[in-house]
Amino acid sequence: MTPTVDLADVVHRYGSTTALDRVTLRLETGVTGLLGPNGAGKSTLMRVLATVINPDGGTVRLLGRDTADADQRTQVRRQLGYLPQELGFPRGFTAFGFVDYLALLKEFDDRPTRQAEVRRALDLVGLRDVATTRVRRLSGGMRRRLGLAQALLGDPRLLVLDEPSTGLDPEQRAVLRTLLSRAAGHATVVVSTHQTEDVAALCDRVVVLDSGQVAFDGSVADLVDHAAGRVWVAEHPDPDAAAQWRTGTGLHRNLGTPPPGAHLVEPTLEDAYLLLRNDTARATP
Repeated sequence: MTPTVDLADVVHRYGSTTALDRVTLRLETGVTGLLGPNGAGKSTLMRVLATVINPDGGTVRLLGRDTADADQRTQVRRQLGYLPQELGFPRGFTAFGFVDYLALLKEFDDRPTRQAEVRRALDLVGLRDVATTRVRRLSGGMRRRLGLAQALLGDPRLLVLDEPSTGLDPEQRAVLRTLLSRAAGHATVVVSTHQTEDVAALCDRVVVLDSGQVAFDGSVADLVDHAAGRVWVAEHPDPDAAAQWRTGTGLHRNLGTPPPGAHLVEPTLEDAYLLLRNDTARATP
Protein backbone atom coordinates (compact mmCIF):
# COMPACT_ATOMS: atom_id res chain seq x y z
CA MET A 1 0.00 0.00 0.00
CA THR A 2 1.28 3.45 -0.92
CA PRO A 3 1.67 5.55 2.25
CA THR A 4 -0.25 8.82 2.48
CA VAL A 5 2.88 10.57 3.73
CA ASP A 6 6.33 9.53 2.55
CA LEU A 7 9.22 11.75 3.60
CA ALA A 8 12.83 10.83 2.89
CA ASP A 9 15.79 12.72 4.38
CA VAL A 10 13.88 16.00 4.53
CA VAL A 11 15.98 19.03 5.48
CA HIS A 12 14.80 22.60 6.01
CA ARG A 13 16.78 25.59 7.23
CA TYR A 14 16.05 29.13 8.33
CA GLY A 15 19.32 30.91 7.69
CA SER A 16 21.97 29.11 9.74
CA THR A 17 19.35 27.25 11.83
CA THR A 18 18.43 23.74 10.77
CA ALA A 19 14.76 23.20 11.63
CA LEU A 20 14.49 19.73 10.07
CA ASP A 21 17.52 17.48 9.88
CA ARG A 22 17.14 14.43 7.59
CA VAL A 23 13.60 13.57 8.68
CA THR A 24 12.27 10.31 7.25
CA LEU A 25 8.64 9.30 7.91
CA ARG A 26 6.02 7.05 6.33
CA LEU A 27 2.43 7.53 7.55
CA GLU A 28 -0.74 5.71 6.60
CA THR A 29 -4.40 5.89 7.65
CA GLY A 30 -4.91 6.67 11.33
CA VAL A 31 -3.96 9.37 13.82
CA THR A 32 -0.31 10.25 14.44
CA GLY A 33 0.61 12.55 17.30
CA LEU A 34 3.63 14.81 16.92
CA LEU A 35 5.36 15.76 20.18
CA GLY A 36 8.46 17.80 20.90
CA PRO A 37 9.69 20.86 22.78
CA ASN A 38 9.39 24.39 21.43
CA GLY A 39 11.89 24.82 18.62
CA ALA A 40 12.04 21.11 17.83
CA GLY A 41 10.79 21.65 14.26
CA LYS A 42 7.17 20.52 14.70
CA SER A 43 5.51 23.50 13.01
CA THR A 44 8.07 23.42 10.19
CA LEU A 45 7.28 19.74 9.61
CA MET A 46 3.55 20.52 9.61
CA ARG A 47 4.09 23.29 7.07
CA VAL A 48 5.96 20.84 4.84
CA LEU A 49 3.11 18.33 5.15
CA ALA A 50 0.61 21.09 4.33
CA THR A 51 2.65 22.08 1.20
CA VAL A 52 3.06 25.60 2.60
CA ILE A 53 6.84 25.36 2.22
CA ASN A 54 9.14 23.21 0.13
CA PRO A 55 12.07 21.66 1.99
CA ASP A 56 15.67 22.53 1.16
CA GLY A 57 16.54 18.88 0.72
CA GLY A 58 15.04 15.40 0.57
CA THR A 59 11.81 14.24 -1.04
CA VAL A 60 8.17 14.71 -0.02
CA ARG A 61 5.45 12.51 -1.46
CA LEU A 62 1.89 13.04 -0.24
CA LEU A 63 -1.04 10.92 -1.41
CA GLY A 64 1.36 9.30 -3.87
CA ARG A 65 2.36 12.61 -5.47
CA ASP A 66 5.63 14.53 -5.54
CA THR A 67 5.02 17.95 -3.97
CA ALA A 68 8.06 19.40 -5.72
CA ASP A 69 5.96 19.37 -8.91
CA ALA A 70 3.49 22.29 -9.01
CA ASP A 71 0.70 20.35 -10.77
CA GLN A 72 0.99 17.39 -8.39
CA ARG A 73 1.12 19.77 -5.42
CA THR A 74 -2.20 21.30 -6.55
CA GLN A 75 -3.74 17.82 -6.71
CA VAL A 76 -2.57 17.13 -3.16
CA ARG A 77 -4.11 20.38 -1.89
CA ARG A 78 -7.52 19.33 -3.21
CA GLN A 79 -7.48 16.44 -0.73
CA LEU A 80 -5.75 18.24 2.14
CA GLY A 81 -7.09 19.94 5.27
CA TYR A 82 -4.74 22.19 7.23
CA LEU A 83 -5.08 24.03 10.51
CA PRO A 84 -1.98 26.16 11.20
CA GLN A 85 -0.84 27.06 14.69
CA GLU A 86 -1.97 30.65 14.11
CA LEU A 87 -4.84 31.30 11.73
CA GLY A 88 -5.63 34.79 10.53
CA PHE A 89 -9.23 35.89 10.06
CA PRO A 90 -10.12 38.62 7.54
CA ARG A 91 -12.00 41.56 9.09
CA GLY A 92 -15.76 41.65 8.91
CA PHE A 93 -16.46 37.98 8.19
CA THR A 94 -19.14 35.99 9.95
CA ALA A 95 -18.34 32.43 10.98
CA PHE A 96 -20.29 31.12 7.97
CA GLY A 97 -18.76 33.69 5.63
CA PHE A 98 -15.22 32.77 6.65
CA VAL A 99 -15.68 29.04 6.05
CA ASP A 100 -17.58 29.77 2.83
CA TYR A 101 -14.67 31.92 1.64
CA LEU A 102 -12.22 29.05 2.32
CA ALA A 103 -14.55 26.66 0.53
CA LEU A 104 -14.39 28.89 -2.55
CA LEU A 105 -10.59 28.78 -2.41
CA LYS A 106 -10.86 24.99 -2.24
CA GLU A 107 -12.77 25.05 -5.54
CA PHE A 108 -16.30 24.43 -4.28
CA ASP A 109 -17.71 26.39 -7.20
CA ASP A 110 -21.36 25.29 -7.08
CA ARG A 111 -23.01 27.59 -4.53
CA PRO A 112 -25.72 25.24 -3.14
CA THR A 113 -23.23 22.39 -2.81
CA ARG A 114 -20.65 24.67 -1.24
CA GLN A 115 -23.01 26.17 1.30
CA ALA A 116 -24.30 22.72 2.27
CA GLU A 117 -20.71 21.67 2.88
CA VAL A 118 -20.03 24.78 4.96
CA ARG A 119 -23.07 24.03 7.12
CA ARG A 120 -21.90 20.44 7.53
CA ALA A 121 -18.43 21.56 8.66
CA LEU A 122 -19.87 24.08 11.14
CA ASP A 123 -22.18 21.40 12.54
CA LEU A 124 -19.24 19.04 13.03
CA VAL A 125 -17.48 21.52 15.33
CA GLY A 126 -20.63 22.70 17.11
CA LEU A 127 -20.79 26.20 15.66
CA ARG A 128 -24.18 26.11 13.91
CA ASP A 129 -25.71 28.51 16.44
CA VAL A 130 -23.06 31.19 15.80
CA ALA A 131 -22.92 30.89 12.01
CA THR A 132 -24.08 34.49 11.54
CA THR A 133 -21.90 35.91 14.33
CA ARG A 134 -18.91 38.08 13.38
CA VAL A 135 -15.64 36.24 13.93
CA ARG A 136 -14.30 39.10 16.05
CA ARG A 137 -17.07 38.41 18.58
CA LEU A 138 -16.23 34.73 18.97
CA SER A 139 -14.21 33.40 21.91
CA GLY A 140 -10.72 32.03 21.38
CA GLY A 141 -12.00 28.45 21.62
CA MET A 142 -14.73 29.15 19.06
CA ARG A 143 -12.19 30.63 16.66
CA ARG A 144 -10.06 27.51 17.03
CA ARG A 145 -13.07 25.36 16.21
CA LEU A 146 -13.83 27.61 13.24
CA GLY A 147 -10.31 26.93 11.99
CA LEU A 148 -10.96 23.23 12.38
CA ALA A 149 -14.20 23.55 10.42
CA GLN A 150 -12.40 24.95 7.37
CA ALA A 151 -9.82 22.13 7.61
CA LEU A 152 -12.63 19.54 7.50
CA LEU A 153 -14.15 20.90 4.30
CA GLY A 154 -14.45 18.23 1.62
CA ASP A 155 -13.69 15.35 4.00
CA PRO A 156 -9.93 15.41 3.16
CA ARG A 157 -7.74 12.32 2.93
CA LEU A 158 -4.89 14.12 4.73
CA LEU A 159 -5.53 16.29 7.79
CA VAL A 160 -2.63 18.33 9.17
CA LEU A 161 -3.57 19.99 12.47
CA ASP A 162 -1.11 22.15 14.39
CA GLU A 163 -2.16 22.52 18.06
CA PRO A 164 -5.89 21.96 17.34
CA SER A 165 -6.88 21.74 21.03
CA THR A 166 -5.44 25.14 22.01
CA GLY A 167 -8.11 27.15 23.82
CA LEU A 168 -10.61 24.28 24.02
CA ASP A 169 -12.23 23.27 27.28
CA PRO A 170 -12.29 19.56 28.32
CA GLU A 171 -15.72 18.94 26.78
CA GLN A 172 -14.67 20.51 23.47
CA ARG A 173 -11.44 18.49 23.48
CA ALA A 174 -13.52 15.33 23.89
CA VAL A 175 -15.60 16.35 20.85
CA LEU A 176 -12.38 17.01 18.91
CA ARG A 177 -11.11 13.52 19.74
CA THR A 178 -14.37 12.01 18.51
CA LEU A 179 -14.17 13.96 15.24
CA LEU A 180 -10.58 12.98 14.57
CA SER A 181 -11.09 9.32 15.47
CA ARG A 182 -13.93 9.18 12.95
CA ALA A 183 -11.82 10.89 10.28
CA ALA A 184 -9.01 8.40 10.93
CA GLY A 185 -11.19 5.62 9.54
CA HIS A 186 -10.44 6.81 6.02
CA ALA A 187 -7.84 9.58 6.36
CA THR A 188 -4.33 10.18 7.62
CA VAL A 189 -4.49 12.63 10.52
CA VAL A 190 -1.33 14.31 11.85
CA VAL A 191 -1.76 16.26 15.09
CA SER A 192 0.99 18.42 16.55
CA THR A 193 0.40 19.11 20.23
CA HIS A 194 1.94 19.71 23.64
CA GLN A 195 -0.91 17.77 25.27
CA THR A 196 0.38 14.26 25.94
CA GLU A 197 -3.03 13.24 27.29
CA ASP A 198 -4.57 13.97 23.87
CA VAL A 199 -1.97 11.76 22.20
CA ALA A 200 -2.52 8.97 24.74
CA ALA A 201 -6.29 9.13 24.27
CA LEU A 202 -6.41 9.45 20.49
CA CYS A 203 -3.30 8.46 18.58
CA ASP A 204 -2.30 5.14 17.04
CA ARG A 205 1.25 6.36 16.66
CA VAL A 206 3.52 8.99 18.14
CA VAL A 207 6.51 10.77 16.63
CA VAL A 208 8.81 12.78 18.88
CA LEU A 209 10.95 15.50 17.30
CA ASP A 210 14.02 16.87 19.04
CA SER A 211 16.37 19.43 17.46
CA GLY A 212 14.87 18.76 14.06
CA GLN A 213 15.41 15.00 14.21
CA VAL A 214 13.11 12.06 14.90
CA ALA A 215 13.90 10.93 18.46
CA PHE A 216 11.09 8.34 18.53
CA ASP A 217 8.64 6.85 16.05
CA GLY A 218 6.31 4.09 17.16
CA SER A 219 3.16 3.22 19.05
CA VAL A 220 2.05 5.03 22.18
CA ALA A 221 2.40 1.76 24.11
CA ASP A 222 6.01 1.37 22.96
CA LEU A 223 6.89 4.86 24.15
CA VAL A 224 5.22 4.27 27.53
CA ASP A 225 7.24 1.05 27.86
CA HIS A 226 10.33 3.26 27.67
CA ALA A 227 9.45 4.45 31.18
CA ALA A 228 8.69 1.05 32.72
CA GLY A 229 10.45 0.66 36.07
CA ARG A 230 11.58 4.30 36.05
CA VAL A 231 8.71 6.06 37.83
CA TRP A 232 8.18 5.99 41.59
CA VAL A 233 6.42 7.91 44.33
CA ALA A 234 7.86 8.93 47.69
CA GLU A 235 7.18 11.27 50.57
CA HIS A 236 10.09 13.48 49.55
CA PRO A 237 11.54 14.56 46.19
CA ASP A 238 14.57 12.58 45.01
CA PRO A 239 17.46 14.98 44.29
CA ASP A 240 18.87 12.52 41.75
CA ALA A 241 15.63 12.20 39.75
CA ALA A 242 15.54 13.40 36.16
CA ALA A 243 12.25 15.14 36.99
CA GLN A 244 9.98 15.26 40.01
CA TRP A 245 6.94 17.10 41.29
CA ARG A 246 4.50 17.03 44.19
CA THR A 247 1.16 15.44 43.32
CA GLY A 248 -2.28 16.18 44.68
CA THR A 249 -1.93 13.27 47.12
CA GLY A 250 1.02 14.97 48.79
CA LEU A 251 3.46 12.38 47.47
CA HIS A 252 6.26 13.25 45.06
CA ARG A 253 6.37 11.63 41.64
CA ASN A 254 9.96 10.93 40.57
CA LEU A 255 11.33 9.96 37.15
CA GLY A 256 14.71 8.40 36.47
CA THR A 257 16.70 5.62 38.14
CA PRO A 258 14.79 4.54 41.26
CA PRO A 259 16.65 3.84 44.51
CA PRO A 260 16.46 0.38 46.10
CA GLY A 261 13.05 -0.36 47.58
CA ALA A 262 11.32 2.47 45.71
CA HIS A 263 7.54 2.34 45.32
CA LEU A 264 7.25 1.94 41.56
CA VAL A 265 4.07 3.07 39.77
CA GLU A 266 2.71 2.66 36.25
CA PRO A 267 4.17 5.27 33.89
CA THR A 268 2.09 7.62 31.78
CA LEU A 269 2.86 8.90 28.29
CA GLU A 270 3.96 12.20 29.85
CA ASP A 271 6.43 10.32 32.08
CA ALA A 272 7.83 8.47 29.07
CA TYR A 273 8.11 11.66 27.02
CA LEU A 274 9.99 13.49 29.78
CA LEU A 275 12.36 10.56 30.25
CA LEU A 276 12.98 10.31 26.51
CA ARG A 277 13.79 14.02 26.42
CA ASN A 278 16.18 13.58 29.34
CA ASP A 279 17.87 10.57 27.76
CA THR A 280 18.25 12.40 24.45
CA ALA A 281 19.78 15.43 26.17
CA ARG A 282 22.27 13.25 28.04
CA ALA A 283 23.24 11.45 24.83
CA THR A 284 23.89 14.72 22.96
CA PRO A 285 27.59 15.64 23.07
